[in-house]
Amino acid sequence: MNTKKKYEMLKEHISDLDNLIVAFSGGTDSTFLLKTAHEILGNKVIAVTAKSCSFPQRELNETIAFCEKENIHQIICDLEELNIEGFSRNPTNRCYLCKKELFAKIWAVAKDNGIHNVSEASNIDDDRDYRPGLKAVSEYGVKSPLRRVKLTKDEIRSLSKKLGLPTWNKQPFACLISRFPYGEYITPQRLSMIDRTEQLLLDIGLRQVRVRHHGNLARIETDELGFNILMERSQREKVYKQFKEIGFIYVTIDIIGYRTGSMNETLPINIVKSLYKI
Repeated sequence: MNTKKKYEMLKEHISDLDNLIVAFSGGTDSTFLLKTAHEILGNKVIAVTAKSCSFPQRELNETIAFCEKENIHQIICDLEELNIEGFSRNPTNRCYLCKKELFAKIWAVAKDNGIHNVSEASNIDDDRDYRPGLKAVSEYGVKSPLRRVKLTKDEIRSLSKKLGLPTWNKQPFACLISRFPYGEYITPQRLSMIDRTEQLLLDIGLRQVRVRHHGNLARIETDELGFNILMERSQREKVYKQFKEIGFIYVTIDIIGYRTGSMNETLPINIVKSLYKI
């Protein structure tokens, strides 16, 4: 099935709904879904965005700016994952625990606003990754329109570009907790260390970057552009100095570079299913 047909099916599916909440993170997928839903349902669509210590302020600001520009009603709800029982221990099902809490809050917003449908923006490619949060999607009856019509990430980027969305080529972003090995205790201070160091790298020109937290060691994952920037001695010295000031003792650059969910490489092979082939 070609992209155009999938897009038409998506619009038909949304038009069958009387109203809708879109869980809106500001990423490529949720921005595309929100834009499409708003074009079809108008003011019967509400964007709900979670505010938490694992969601950088810059990302939240982008969601606010987009909704204001598109005249979309947005509700921001507080989500403190670290208050969820067992979450701070960073178990392998942490995404499930987080999504359960998030969707419970979103359904409460839906009830308060007379909304009968809640949606999220996973795409068909997510079925090939380790995504425990999708269990919560199913349990809470949350719709996944992009997965329903089997849109891929590349197709969503292509359609987003045609719609003139600024996020069509936005780099993937995952919550800051994904920067920690499973089982490593999560604290607000450690999350702040990741937020500050990643912002530092973005400020010197890196676009695709993750700072993985391994105790007193920071492991930087980046793309070829980032490698080139960090090959300059002055930049490395600047990064090292500021990482030390933030609280890391050792700073390394991962020679393989950025890849989605690299912390999943520590999971049992039956979970990972050989997703990462180097």
